[in-house]
Parts: sequence; structure tokens; C-alpha cells
Amino acid sequence: MHDAIDLRELAEWELIQLRETGFDVSEEERRLAELSPGTAEELGALLDDMAARSDRTGWSYVEPTAWDELAGTLTLPKAAAPPTGEVLADRILGAWLGRVAGNMLGKPVEWGDHWTPAHLRSYLELAGAWPLDDYIPLMDPVPEGYRILPNSSQTTRGNVHGSSRDDDVDYTVLGLHLLEKHGPDLTPHDVADAWRLLLPLHQTYTAERVAYRNLAYGLRAPETATYRNPYREWIGAQIRGDAFGYVYPGDPARAARLAYQDAVLSHVANGVYGEMWAAALVAAAFTASSPREALEVSCAVVPPQSRLTEALRDVLDMHERGLSWEEARAGIGERYGQYSWIHTINNAAVVAAGLLWGDGDFTQTIVLTVLGGLDTDSNGATAGSVAGVLAGAKAIPSHWVDPLEDRLRSALFGFDGSRISELAARTTRLAETFGSN
Repeated sequence: MHDAIDLRELAEWELIQLRETGFDVSEEERRLAELSPGTAEELGALLDDMAARSDRTGWSYVEPTAWDELAGTLTLPKAAAPPTGEVLADRILGAWLGRVAGNMLGKPVEWGDHWTPAHLRSYLELAGAWPLDDYIPLMDPVPEGYRILPNSSQTTRGNVHGSSRDDDVDYTVLGLHLLEKHGPDLTPHDVADAWRLLLPLHQTYTAERVAYRNLAYGLRAPETATYRNPYREWIGAQIRGDAFGYVYPGDPARAARLAYQDAVLSHVANGVYGEMWAAALVAAAFTASSPREALEVSCAVVPPQSRLTEALRDVLDMHERGLSWEEARAGIGERYGQYSWIHTINNAAVVAAGLLWGDGDFTQTIVLTVLGGLDTDSNGATAGSVAGVLAGAKAIPSHWVDPLEDRLRSALFGFDGSRISELAARTTRLAETFGSN
């Protein structure tokens, strides 16, 4: 999103969002076309009218956001006895390292409209790095037709010296801070206060940027998520869920409940479910025997008649039928290609595929996830987090970990230069405390 929130851009995305969720938007399209260039007042009125739409037809999904209604659709999984002592500490450190490494792997190619799976492969073949098993190499000069992002000077093979700043990691650090300060009693208003105190506005994007603006207008959750916010089902909340899974190892239901408190500040429906799912997936990985088991357990925190459940079950079914990863990724594109490359649903499907076909191998998991395209750094971070829990820090290959130099950059006030090992140790202390309550 641009530094200023553009009402026309919001209106255009709102049209897309409504169309994706079963509405006929022909009248709104006509109104928007006639407003060109339009006034702010008229664009605002159009946005408000679209938000009030309720005449959707032919819609078979049940996707509530209010907790009481949402919880009524779920049969939440029971907690399992988590690892303890050094094993728990190693798994949590693995989660942090995996999240940072996966994020760094995907960061230089985070542009889903450009870096499709086919385009990624062709670049890597030209670079002599196919099949990929390390950070993405930077060709100098970059061949015509390929656009590596400017962060490549910090995120490509041989150029990684500590982690580059990224919101996918900022929110994990912020989650840890929130849990240390508020514990299991965390509320959306606590999250809002932390954003305003610690998180610079211009380091937020899409749904978070709009919610931040709405906070400045004096709105409170859940209105911050709904007022003129067409990004409310995008991936922004899903990238914020991992810390809640870290502190509730083996207890995906409680992890998801905390993630909900964070998500509703900026998201609704599948946007909220994405964060609940990510938190539950991480929590389940601490006690699961395989990535598939963790995924099966995590689906229980998502409404069964939602589009997110449909996509996750679709990927699980493709895996069970013995399709190749390439076939599954093509299927995801065919079924869910109508969504923005920053949407929750298609990106969750790519993460699930990376975990299933990665089959517990750390390198294969983050590589396949990033090669799936879309929001590569966010997906690499989530898959790396889960793969790091499953493997433990000691089993992560050193070529992913050593370049991180045990430190990360952060836009959060007071957290830049944090040591990854210290963040993991603090997380472990919380997990031990929460688990005893």
C-alpha cells in the first residue's frame, strides 16, 4: 500500500473482495467508473455502501467472525502433553530460526504477480541453482525479464549477515512482547495499544495499514477491521500467529483462541481464521508425528464450511491421492487463482503443500513453499516455523542458520538487533509458565 491511503484503490479492491465472496457488483462497478476521477466524499460513500451489502445469493459457506458464533462451528482439539526441558527449548529455538530463515529465503522474490513458480524455476536454472537447496543466488547483472527486489543485497546467497528487517518477523517479536506483558488475558485493545506505541505506521501494509488508520480515527476493534478495509481477508493476520503457537506447545485450541484476539483488530472471517490456523498449526507441530498430522489437527480451529477449510482439505486430499508437488501447485492455481497473491486462502494452501510434500525435511519444506510463489516471504516464514518445530534447532542445516548470525533487524521500537537465541529463551520461559496453568 502507498504511504497515503487511496480511496479509489480501496474501492477497487472492495469490488474484488465482494466479487470473490459471491456478490454481484455490476452496479458498484458502474458507479466507480462514473466517479472518475471522483471526489473523496463520493468515493467514501461508495465504499460505505459496498460495506453494507447483504444481498449475497448462492453462497454455501458459513464464515462468522464474532467469537461466540465462530466457536459454535468448531470441535476444538484436545491438548497433548508437550515436550519439556531441553527438548522444548530446542524445538522453540528451531521455530524461531526456521521462521527467520524461511522469511529470508522468500524475501528477494516476494512479488507473486511476477515470481510465479515457472518464473522462479527458470531464474534458478539460469543461475545454476536448480534444484534449490540454499538461499536464492543473485545474478549480476540480473537477466532481462527478472526483477529481484532491492533487499537482495541482504537476503541472497552469500549476502546474508543477520536477518533483514521484515514485518513477518516484526509481528512474531511483537507477539512475544504482548504475551510477556498481558499473558493469556490479551485483548484486541492491548494489541492496538502496542501497535501505536511500538510499530511505525509506514512499516504496516494493506489490512494493518487501514486498521492503524482506523485507530487514529478513534475506532476500536472490531470496527477497525471492517471500516473501509477491503484487505480484511488477506494474509496480514496469518503472519502474526506463530508466537501464540510457540507458547502453547501441544495445545492448538488455546493458541488459536489467543491468535483470535490479535486477528480481529484488522481482519474478519478467513483473515481471522488464517491466524488461528497458523497458531494452531505451530502448536500442533510440537506433538505431531508428521506434518500431515499437524495439518489435520490445525484444521479443527477453522469453521468447517469456510473457504479456508475447503482449500486446506483440498491440498490434503491431493497429497493423499499421491499427486506430485507440481501437480498440487498447479491445482491450487486453478482452484484459487482468483484471489490476490496476498490473500489468506491461496497462500495457506501453498504453505500446506510445502509442509506435506516437504515431509519433515527442513530444507525441502521451505524451498517447496517458496517455490510455490505468491507471498513467498510470508509463506516461507510460516512453513519454516513449523518445520523448525518438527526438526528442532540442532537438526536445521547450518547453511540456513549460520548466516543469520543470531540477530535480527526489527522496525519495532526497542527490538532492533535482538538476538534470536534470547527471543527463543524468553519464549521457552513463557511456554513453561503457560503450560503449567
